[in-house]
Amino acid sequence: MAIEIVMPRFGWTMEEGLLAEWTKQDGEAVAVGDVLFTVESDKALNEVESFETGVLRIPPNSPPPGSVVKVGALLAYIVQPGEAAPFEADATVGQAAAVIGREPAETAVSAKPPARLADNAAEQTGKRAISPRARRVAAELGVDFSQLGGSGHTGRIIERDVRAALAQRPTPAEVRASPLARRAAAELGVDLEQLAAALPGRRLERADVEAAATAAASTSPAQTSLPVAANRRLVAERMMAGAHTTAPVTLTTEADATELVRLRAQLKNDPAAATQALPSYNDLMAKLVAHALGEHPGLNAGPEGAGGPVHIGLAVDTERGLLVPVLRDVAAKGVRQLAAEAAALIARARAGQLTADEMRGSTFSITNLGMYEIDAFTPIINLPECALLGLGRIVAKQVVVDAAAERVAIRQMLFLSLTFDHRRIDGAPAARGLQRIKQLIEQPYLWLVT
Repeated sequence: MAIEIVMPRFGWTMEEGLLAEWTKQDGEAVAVGDVLFTVESDKALNEVESFETGVLRIPPNSPPPGSVVKVGALLAYIVQPGEAAPFEADATVGQAAAVIGREPAETAVSAKPPARLADNAAEQTGKRAISPRARRVAAELGVDFSQLGGSGHTGRIIERDVRAALAQRPTPAEVRASPLARRAAAELGVDLEQLAAALPGRRLERADVEAAATAAASTSPAQTSLPVAANRRLVAERMMAGAHTTAPVTLTTEADATELVRLRAQLKNDPAAATQALPSYNDLMAKLVAHALGEHPGLNAGPEGAGGPVHIGLAVDTERGLLVPVLRDVAAKGVRQLAAEAAALIARARAGQLTADEMRGSTFSITNLGMYEIDAFTPIINLPECALLGLGRIVAKQVVVDAAAERVAIRQMLFLSLTFDHRRIDGAPAARGLQRIKQLIEQPYLWLVT
């Protein structure tokens, strides 16, 4: 007896779900515990397993993948080998009823000739005669029927001919992967067959795909100038992964940057340093952020994990798109040395001369949109980092500086936006790290004396 497969309910409030994909196809044998299809609910991607052994039959009018389906709606059947599915039995009955209902003269004249006429027409046009059902099955299974021989009446191609051709195809290496892993592989450009061959006997998970993508990025030829498209593709893949394969949370706060503005003005007006590089606000922020990360190592996470040397990526807008060169060992260098290195990196980025080594290995990134009069925004994590800081514009505002005395003043205020991966660090430690960055902006002498 045919067993109905319907859209299940995940949670009491679920009324409908998105049919993400079929992991078993029409006509394929299934066993108890096999994953039949995946459903995307409002909370997660869910795998639906079979509770029966038999053959999966998907009706032609079943909702296609990507459809939103009501809970309880019929999706497919599981039948026993040799058993007809209900929709096939209904079609057979309908065809028999149509034949019985014909007038005798019409039946005698038209019962056979239509097929012959169709076959003759196909021969005259150079096309293969194929039944409508076989044509649909061939399209679903990706079988080219133009070279097939037909076993039907008058040599017509029927469904069994299409399925026999499919069975004769070379069987590709088996890839066992979760739906999330398949989705991540499509987004990051990871070849699942190659990854399965490298990890034999293992069901691939999303973490395996992410690790493979990171390894591929880190094994690019060193000290070689990359073409513009390759540079952009590397950054794009990391940004896409940061948006879709993390649990991003953004915290915002406003810092009084008056003392930081005064510090840069003093550096600019120092006649003794006229021949040295003038630190930009990004350079000053890189130095103080490195100091804060030393106290909050959970935010400083690279391929080797949290902590360690601080390598800060600087987002640079170029004609070729966004590039992220890396300042290395920031905590161990002086501000003017960082300014000189940053200026050289930015110049090479805009000239398209960055090497692969200069764009990898960062443990934290800074992106600044203040020059575009942006206050706050949501930065995207640059994997394998776990956090990055967005800087808004520095703008003069009237703020309360002494609540007890009800005194206000004009201060230079700066919005900070910290995005972090909640899978790797909790909200409270991330908030404490952002709070420390704010304190170091408001009191720059705390990191200048170290």
